[in-house]
Amino acid sequence: MKTHEPGTGQYGGTESGERAVAVSAEGLPGWLDPVFRAAQTVRPQQLSRFLPPESGAGRQSAVLVLFGEGARGPELLLMERAGSLRSHPGQPSFPGGSLDPEDGDQATTGPLRAALREAEEETGLDSRGVQIFGVLPRLYIPVSSFVVTPVLGWWRTPSPVGVVDPGETARVFTVPVADLTDPANRATAVHPSGHRGPAFLVESALVWGFTAGVIDRILHFAGWERPWDRAKQVPLDWRA
Repeated sequence: MKTHEPGTGQYGGTESGERAVAVSAEGLPGWLDPVFRAAQTVRPQQLSRFLPPESGAGRQSAVLVLFGEGARGPELLLMERAGSLRSHPGQPSFPGGSLDPEDGDQATTGPLRAALREAEEETGLDSRGVQIFGVLPRLYIPVSSFVVTPVLGWWRTPSPVGVVDPGETARVFTVPVADLTDPANRATAVHPSGHRGPAFLVESALVWGFTAGVIDRILHFAGWERPWDRAKQVPLDWRA
């Protein structure tokens, strides 16, 4: 199978005891082509104004941006973090977390392994059914000092998912891309600090912050975004 890193060259390889991972665009459904193409050229500054510190400081982590195909067409896998967690409690997010030493090199395959491992631990996902097809530039979450690599995956062979550890995850759910692009489900989230950012009101959840920002940029650069009312605001204590 042909494998390649976004841009050029190989992105794979194994070391003793490491999970074999690679980035491959072979066999992707046609509707994912715009996302794959965008991942080849998008720059960090086009995704977020929060970029990793030049000093290299920050907690290295990765998230799995997993696209599947459900009853209503293309969809994304999300989870709601447990309310007892110290970092981003109760917030909808992509599966993901910090890199462990066994994940390997943080500059190459480490984020891929971490994204798959964390998704397994948090949602019960069978990662053998996931095809990684792209990696977005590393971004920064100032409030928690996470340096996050978004890993793009195609759920080639779907598997059952659900809460594995209630201490980490409150629920696991999928969101149709059609709902994410629906202008009626879009708003601007207003943080008590005054910070504003994109938000999505979907599946009885308010998706905001880092996760909403990544989704917003993917929709934009994939050409899926529809005009929406950016003056529509929603406070972060919103409930469906």
